Formats: sequence, structure tokens, C-alpha cells
Amino acid sequence: MKKQSNSRARRGSPAQKRVVILGLPPVDSLDVIGPAEVFTVANRLYGREVAPYKLELISASADVQLPSATGIGLIAHKTLAQERLDGEPIDTLIVATGWDSATQPSPEALAWIRERSADVRRMCSICVAAFALAGAGLLDGRRATTHWGAARELAERYPKIKVDANPIWIKDGNLYTSAGISAGIDLALALVGEDLGGEIAMDIAKNLVLFLRRPGGQAQFSVTLQSQRASGSSLDELCVWISEHLHTELTVEILADRMSTSVRTLIRMFQRDLKTTPAKYVEDVRLEAACRAFEMGGRSMEEIARRCGYNSIDVLRKAFIRRLGVSPKEYAMRFARDDRTARAYG
Repeated sequence: MKKQSNSRARRGSPAQKRVVILGLPPVDSLDVIGPAEVFTVANRLYGREVAPYKLELISASADVQLPSATGIGLIAHKTLAQERLDGEPIDTLIVATGWDSATQPSPEALAWIRERSADVRRMCSICVAAFALAGAGLLDGRRATTHWGAARELAERYPKIKVDANPIWIKDGNLYTSAGISAGIDLALALVGEDLGGEIAMDIAKNLVLFLRRPGGQAQFSVTLQSQRASGSSLDELCVWISEHLHTELTVEILADRMSTSVRTLIRMFQRDLKTTPAKYVEDVRLEAACRAFEMGGRSMEEIARRCGYNSIDVLRKAFIRRLGVSPKEYAMRFARDDRTARAYG
């Protein structure tokens, strides 16, 4: 059972915002339920007489029965045809669909999305529903993301879109696109954070028993996870060994000796299996480990630098600025799980 929070917003109660989730069948059910749960918990935690959100699910199918890819049907509040007749103002429109229907959304749904985009405050897509926003012409000239497995197809179909397969979610103006599955929850938390403040968004994350409220800009998957995608590679054991020995010197020569091979052969293996170089891989893993350490807190900057293989805080700081464009302190202020953790690096 979810624990109730005693926190309350410090500002006055805003006007109720209507959040509409448009389901293009068959939907991936979590793309609908995940964000919906965030807004529902926000209503419960906000503690005002008038809940901040009025949440509605609209079905783009012929009736309110909304099929899902799992075979478990959802029941919408109304159909798209009924919504057209009502014409009630929408604050935030979130489009969700599924892999089977992503690239062939109905022309009627696209026309309605295009029409409503002119008067909604925020327009969002979850996972592969970015294809619907693209089909409606809303992402041309914009930066957008989707599930990493569909990013190339999105870029090829719609070359005017600046597709970035890395982030969890992206905001470009009033358009928001998110990556796969659970990233829809991250996006919904960000939307609530914009409306009600980060403290309430964090409370919601805790009530949903989420390990971390992940902001946009974080990668869809880690460097080590990417290396695991090349499962069966002769580099598997070496990659694990690298992650366990970041505090030691990891030159190309040392890695080649570990593999009992030549430097030239090792470089070829990395380029073939991981599409990178040994030095770049080590650099990426070190930076990722440092980022996770700053997010979690509990260690000094000196200890983080030492554990991740940086010779000094200055070397660590230069790596962050060169690769991420921010200092370790600035990264912690943005991504740490709470303000106290971030202030520890001040």
C-alpha cells in the first residue's frame, strides 16, 4: 500500500488543469497507466479542495474499449469522436500508442492532434507515439526523442526532425517527447514538477517507490548496458573487469595485456564489437560511474574522483566540463536525488 505524504505545496491552489491521454490502439498499456498514475497520485498528495488535475483517457478507436498490446483492454472516458463534439479546453495532451500501430496512426487522429496543438499548453508523446506527433507535422525542425530501437526509423521517415536517441525525454518549446516504457513516468513527473514544484514531484516518486526521479538529459541506457548488447563478445569479461577496476590505471597496453593480445588487435575488437576505442570506453565508464555517484550522494568529491580513476578533483572537473558542459557541482544540483545531496558538493 502506498504511503501517504504529509507534504503540501507552499503556493496557492492553481486552477484545475485538464490532462488528456489520447490512446492510439493498440496501446502499450504502461505508456498510458504510468503517466496516469503520476497525475492521480499528484491529486491525492496535493491536499487541496480542488485537485490540480482532471485526467481523461480518450480512445481513438470506435468505442471506449481501448485495446492494448498485452491483451488487457483499457476503458477510456470517451472516444475521439465524442471529444471532438465536446471541445473542452485541454491543458496537457499526451499521446500514447504501441509498436504495432506507431508508424500507421489514423489520419483522423493526426488531424485532431494537429488541430489541438494550436491551443494546448503542452503537447507530449510517450515512446513511439513520437511518430504520431511527427506525422502531424509538429516535430519538424524540433529536437525529439523516442525509444532507442525506433530512433533510426523516425529519423529516416522524418528527416526534418532532429532525432536524439540518447535522452530519457526532451522538451523543445511546448513539445515533449520521451523514450520507452518507464520514461513516460519520468516525463509525467517532470510535468508535475513544472506545475507544482520539485518537492511534490519527488514525493510522488517516493510514493510510486521509484528509485530516482530521472530528469531529461539522462541517457536511455548506460555505457555498460550498451556493452552488454554485444553479448557473446570476447570483450564481455574485460568490460566487467574494467568496471570493477576503475580506480586503477587502465591504459590500452594494460587492457591488451589483460586480454593476452596486441594493442592493435584490442583496438580492432573494440571497434568491431562496441563501435568505440578502448580509451574512449574507459573514459565513458568512468564518467558514468562518477555521475551515478553524484546522483546517489554519500561520498565526498575527493572519494568519487579516486574511486572512478581520476587523479584529482581538478581532473574530474575538467572531464565533466569537457563531456557534459557542466561542473560536478552543477551536475549534482540538477540530478541529485535531493537538495541536501546536491548541497554537499557546494
